[in-house]
Amino acid sequence: MNILIANDDGVFAPGIQALAKALRPLGRVVIVAPESERSGYSSALTLDRPLRPIQVAPDMWAVNGTPADCVYLSMNGLFDFEFDLVVSGINSGANLGDDVLYSGTVGAAFEGRLMTLPAIAVSLAGSNVRAYERADDYAQAAQWVYTFIAQGLPQLPPRHILNINIPDVAEIQGAQITYQGRRVQSKPITSQVDPRGRQVYWIGLAGEAVTDPKKNLQHIQSDFFAIANGFVSITPIQMDATNYGILETLQSQLSHSHFDV
Repeated sequence: MNILIANDDGVFAPGIQALAKALRPLGRVVIVAPESERSGYSSALTLDRPLRPIQVAPDMWAVNGTPADCVYLSMNGLFDFEFDLVVSGINSGANLGDDVLYSGTVGAAFEGRLMTLPAIAVSLAGSNVRAYERADDYAQAAQWVYTFIAQGLPQLPPRHILNINIPDVAEIQGAQITYQGRRVQSKPITSQVDPRGRQVYWIGLAGEAVTDPKKNLQHIQSDFFAIANGFVSITPIQMDATNYGILETLQSQLSHSHFDV
């Protein structure tokens, strides 16, 4: 098996290194990742300048681009062989609920959505301890990913990926299939004046998780719930964001307007 690993924390981040080490017994593992941190880039591709992949070690490449760039290049001509699986991570910090809209970790996995096997985004959900102090935590999370893949990945519909969050706890309680939770509105932006008298702004922190369960999913909890209780959260997410449930209603509503629908 040829496994491509990408991330948004950078090619030398401890999470991606731990993941590569854990997955090597499964086959050839190739790291292609941004040369520095590219968090929050979602599925962005670089279109305004050329990309420059540089091999920094055997089967390890750094790219002056986004996480999605790394996977796109790898699957479209950077190598003379094809990959069987894309794994993005291990991200330093959770990607839960609405976070997936911004996540470069999830964006990289979505670039691998056409793989024969499901593409996977993996994040370590825990405290804000500095990454270099958490090597053992990444190793535990990476071992969980190895076991998950080695036991056989589930069948998914086309254009789906698995978003996996692993709790940063001493003992993982198990795994739960979850739905994507949501957050309340983000915190307000912070405004400051820089030393040259110019107004600058910091994006506000993410809002708190909404804990209301979904009435039509009585036996399935949200990704936030799983992590809060020490479980690995496994959420299938898809590229097609169409709300099919309201298509007919919207068609009916707009048919009475001046729009030609």
